[in-house]
Amino acid sequence: MGAFEGQRVVVTGAGGGIGAALARRFAEEGARLAVNDLDPGRTAGIAAELDALALPGDASAIAPAALAAFDGTVDVYCANAGIPAGGDAFADEDAWAAAWDTNVMSHVRAVRTLLPGWLDRGRGRFVSTVSAAGLLTMIGAAPYSVTKHGALAFAEWLSLTYRHRGLDVHAICPQGVRTDMLTAAGTAGELVLAPTAIEPADVADALFEGMAKGRFLILPHPEVADYYRTRATDPERWLGSMNHLQRNWEGA
Repeated sequence: MGAFEGQRVVVTGAGGGIGAALARRFAEEGARLAVNDLDPGRTAGIAAELDALALPGDASAIAPAALAAFDGTVDVYCANAGIPAGGDAFADEDAWAAAWDTNVMSHVRAVRTLLPGWLDRGRGRFVSTVSAAGLLTMIGAAPYSVTKHGALAFAEWLSLTYRHRGLDVHAICPQGVRTDMLTAAGTAGELVLAPTAIEPADVADALFEGMAKGRFLILPHPEVADYYRTRATDPERWLGSMNHLQRNWEGA
C-alpha cells in the first residue's frame, strides 16, 4: 500500500510539467485522483493515463466539483496551476489581473471551499506550487514575481493559522524545471534558470520527501536556501547580485 492509499487528491495544472509529475506520483502511492488543466485535451490525456477524474477548465472553479465528485471529502489539494506572466512595471492591467487571479486567488478560492471540511475532520493537506520566485524574484517578470510572493504569503498564513487544527501546508519553491514554463521564460529563463534546471519528477520527489518529514518549505534546489538567507540578512548584497543578472540579461 502506498503512503496515500485511498486518499482523494486534486492536482491543478496537471496536463504537463510539474502538475503531471505530482499526479503520477500520487497515483503510484495509491491516491484517488482528480486532475485539472485549462486545456481539455491535456486534462483528458492525464486522466486516462492515471484512471483519474477529469476536471478541465479554470483552476479557480474546480474545487466544488472535485468535492462533489469525491462525496464531500478532498484529502489533498495541490494548487499547481500558474501563469508565467512576464513583463515589467508597464505590463498591462490584464496581465497583472490574470496573474493575480491564477497564481493567488485560485488558491484562496480552493481553500474557501475545502477548509471547513478539513477543520471539521481535523486533517487536510494543501500543497502550493510557488516557485523560487516567491522566495526571491525573477528578472523580467514583475507580475509573476509579485503574485508568487503572494502565493507564498497565503500558504504561510494558512500554516501558522491552522497547523494545530490538523492542516498540513507545503510550499514548493523550485528554480528552473524543464517544462513549457521554462521555455516561455525566454532569454531570462535561459540565463537564470536553465543552467541548473531539473526534471518535473525531481520536484515530485522533493515534495514527497518533505511531506514525510513534515516540512512547510520544499526546496528541490537546495541552494535556494542560501540565496533566501542572503536576501534576508544582506539585502544590499543580494539586490546587487540580482541587478548584475538584470544587466547581463539586458546586454544579451
